[in-house]
Amino acid sequence: MPEFDWRSPDSFKNLENAEITHIAWEALRMNVDYQRDYETTIANSPDGGVTEEFRRKWGICFRS
Repeated sequence: MPEFDWRSPDSFKNLENAEITHIAWEALRMNVDYQRDYETTIANSPDGGVTEEFRRKWGICFRS
């Protein structure tokens, strides 16, 4: 795993053109509470998926 120096502006160069949804997903994906809730939800789901309630709780609902 590469070293990451959060104090260095060079560490954030790859974020300059990133879309906000990608940054938000990375933050959510690394959230320990989200990880735990996701694992519990899919373990208890008959089809191995997430519910609408789960999506709403974590803000991963998209307009169609």
